[in-house]
Amino acid sequence: MQWKGRRASSNVEDRRGRKGTGLIGGGIGGIVILLIVTLLGGGNAADILSGLAGGGSDTGTSYTETAEEKELAEFVSVVLADTEDVWTEVFKKEGKTYENPTLVLYTESVQSACGTAGSSVGPFYCPGDRKLYIDLSFYDELRQEFQAPGDFAMAYVIAHEVGHHVQTLLGTSDKLAQYREQLSKREYNKYQVRFELQADYLAGVWANHAQGMNLLEEGDLEEALTAASAVGDDTIQKKAQGYVVPESFTHGTSEQRKRWFYKGFENGTLQGGDTFSAKNL
Repeated sequence: MQWKGRRASSNVEDRRGRKGTGLIGGGIGGIVILLIVTLLGGGNAADILSGLAGGGSDTGTSYTETAEEKELAEFVSVVLADTEDVWTEVFKKEGKTYENPTLVLYTESVQSACGTAGSSVGPFYCPGDRKLYIDLSFYDELRQEFQAPGDFAMAYVIAHEVGHHVQTLLGTSDKLAQYREQLSKREYNKYQVRFELQADYLAGVWANHAQGMNLLEEGDLEEALTAASAVGDDTIQKKAQGYVVPESFTHGTSEQRKRWFYKGFENGTLQGGDTFSAKNL
């Protein structure tokens, strides 16, 4: 991805070196938490994050940034700036106003309006404070554990979380919260999957515009698709326990995540991303 020397977002809050207390968890599209929660009984990251507001604070510790971390921090800031530009324009065409989220960089653990999360849960978005939370060590995990290397793989992760912010602005997150209160865990999971696949679609919409700005390099699209596939419920569950439990899925299969991201990439608009009405996911 062409990113060096380009505008970085001013909406970045650096909390690296500060540790959140009262550790609980949440997660990027819930990537890693699925290994802990979904496999042990069909739970999902959204349930853990919701309702955990309060309890804990960030305490200061020493932190020294490495050259690699500095470059990665600059990279995610530039990607965030790109999402700001893209979604501002997309919302404008729809007669709406886009409100920029804040991206929080942290190490080990962090306190959010959704509770306190550890870095093991991966990047996540909290609708309570409209912030994205990322421990940059996740890039190594994405590359090594999930076998999804490349800067555009990480860009996909950021775009997915920004997709959740778009859903919050459009009111979709509130609708999902209502389902959580009304439905059984098993039925709610079905809507949670549609919610996450829509965030993948929205990430694809951003990628479409990034391509239109000549930011993509050869192989970037494949990197994003590889990342989307690597975090599919079926792939994660099979890797962790050797078999899958479809009724516990909360984010969609690898095939579904790739397909909805690519659909957003092809369309480049909000239209076509209504996963809640789609008969075939």
